[in-house]
Amino acid sequence: MQRFIRGVSIALLLIAGIAERAQAQRPLTWDEVKTRFEANNPTLRAGQIGIDESKASEITAYLRPNPQASVTVDQIGNTTRGSAFSGATLLTAVNYLHERRHKRELRLESAEKATGIAVSGQADLERNLLFTLRSEFVGTLQAKAVLRVATDNLTYWDQVLKISRDRYQAGDIAQIDLDRLELQRVQFESDVETAEVSLRTAKIQLLMLLNDRTPIDQFDVLGLFEFNDQLAPLDSFHKIALDTRPDLKAALQSVDRAKTDHQLAVANGSTDPTINIDAGFPTVSQAYLSYQPPIREYVGLGFSVPLRIFDRNQGEKLRTQLDIDRNQKLLDATQAQVFSDVDSAHAMVNSNLVLLRPYKAKYLEQAVRVRETVRFSYEHGGAALLDFLSAEKDYRSVQLNYVNLVGSYLIAASQLNLAVGREVIQ
Repeated sequence: MQRFIRGVSIALLLIAGIAERAQAQRPLTWDEVKTRFEANNPTLRAGQIGIDESKASEITAYLRPNPQASVTVDQIGNTTRGSAFSGATLLTAVNYLHERRHKRELRLESAEKATGIAVSGQADLERNLLFTLRSEFVGTLQAKAVLRVATDNLTYWDQVLKISRDRYQAGDIAQIDLDRLELQRVQFESDVETAEVSLRTAKIQLLMLLNDRTPIDQFDVLGLFEFNDQLAPLDSFHKIALDTRPDLKAALQSVDRAKTDHQLAVANGSTDPTINIDAGFPTVSQAYLSYQPPIREYVGLGFSVPLRIFDRNQGEKLRTQLDIDRNQKLLDATQAQVFSDVDSAHAMVNSNLVLLRPYKAKYLEQAVRVRETVRFSYEHGGAALLDFLSAEKDYRSVQLNYVNLVGSYLIAASQLNLAVGREVIQ
C-alpha cells in the first residue's frame, strides 16, 4: 500500500512538473507581456513609490503648527524665612501660532497638485517604457520571421541539392555545377545561424524589461506580424494626443500648481498672530502675602503680532510669479513637441505603407513565380545555372526586405502610439 501511495505521489509530481514546464513554454501574447511588465518592471515600481512619497507629503503640508508650552519657577529665594522655594511662584504658559489667509489649505492644495504631476509623470514614464517594450516585442517577432524565412530557404535549397545530385548521377549536369550549388548552401546556413542569434538577443532584451529569469529556450512570444493597410487622418491623431499625452497633462498641471504656489507666497506674506495664555501659582498659600499688593493665582492672555516691515515675502512672491510664466512657456513647448512627434510618426507609418503595399500586392508573388519558373527551366536545360542562382538571390532578397519592412512598420506604429499617448494601432 505504501509503495502504491509513493508511486502515485511521484506520478503526480511528474505530471505537475510537466504541466508547469508546458505552461512556461507557452508563447506570451502582447497583452500578457504588457501585464507582466507593469507588474514586475523595477523602474515602474520605483516610480509608483515616488507617487506614494508625494502623497505622504500631503499629510505634512496640512499639519497645524504645534502649540508651545513653558513652565517657569520664579522668585526663588525671595523670602526671609523658610526654604528658598517658600516664596517662589509657578508660571505656566501656552503659545499657539494662528495661520491666516488659508495657508494650510493652500499648502495642501499645492501638495495635492504635486501628486497629480507625479501621477502624470509616472504615466509618461510608462508610456516611454512601453514603447521600448513594444519595440523589443516587435523585434522578437521580426527575428522569428527572419528565422522562418532563412529556415524555409535552407529547406528549399536542400531539395534543390537532392534533385541536382540525382541529375549529376544521371549525367545531366557537370560536377562544377553541383559544386557551385553545394557552396551556395553555406550562405543559407549562415542566414539561419545569424537569425537564431538575433532571436536569442531579442528575447534577452525582452526578459530584461520584464525582470524575468525564465530560461531563453523556455520563453517565447506570439503575435500578428503583419501590417494594417488603413491609416486614419493626421488630424484625428492630433486630437487624441492633445487629450491623452501624460507629459502634456503634467505641463498643464505644473502651470496650475505654479498659480497655487503664488497664492501661497502671497498668503505667507501676511501676518500670523501668536496667542499666549499664561497662569501663575504661588507655591505656598502664604507666599502672596510678601507682595504688595498681594499676589494670588492668576491667568493672563497675550497676543503678539510680528511687524512685517522689512520681510513681506517679496522674493517668493516674485519668484512664484515668474514661475507661472516659465511653466506656461514650457507648456507651449510641450504642445509643439506633441504635434511634431505625431507628424513625424504618422509620416513614418505612411512611408512604410507606401513601400509595403506593392510588396504584398505584386513583388512577393512575382519573386516566387520567377524563382520557380527559372528553376523549372534550369532543371530541364532551358536556363543557365547563373540564371537560377540569380533568381534565388532575388527571391531571398525580396522575402527579407518584406519581413524587415513589416518590422519597420510595426516599430513606426509603436512610435505613433508613443506620440499619441495610447495604442491607436495594434
